[in-house]
Amino acid sequence: MKLSNLKKNKWFKRLSNKYFLILVVFAAWMFYFDANSFFTHKELSDEIKELENNKEYFQKEINKDKEFIEKLKDEEQMEKFARETYYLKKENEEIFIIELQDSLKQ
Repeated sequence: MKLSNLKKNKWFKRLSNKYFLILVVFAAWMFYFDANSFFTHKELSDEIKELENNKEYFQKEINKDKEFIEKLKDEEQMEKFARETYYLKKENEEIFIIELQDSLKQ
């Protein structure tokens, strides 16, 4: 095909139109190179999703802690917690901690 025949084709005329070329360059610039490119938006939206998941997790943990605090407002529950966690005891009381061989960490 000769160059003169190529220039007469419809698709060549449309592709070589200066407005079309400017549009293609602009679209490529906005999609890849601009500060607000597609990839930047994708990265930010992924980060937002991850933070929302973290928010849900921490909200559940906060609710668990609130329930635990409500439990500790009862004297018996507070005493039970202190005895089990910190091995506290009453006066004139002895505590024996029995650990089975299977439950020891090595």
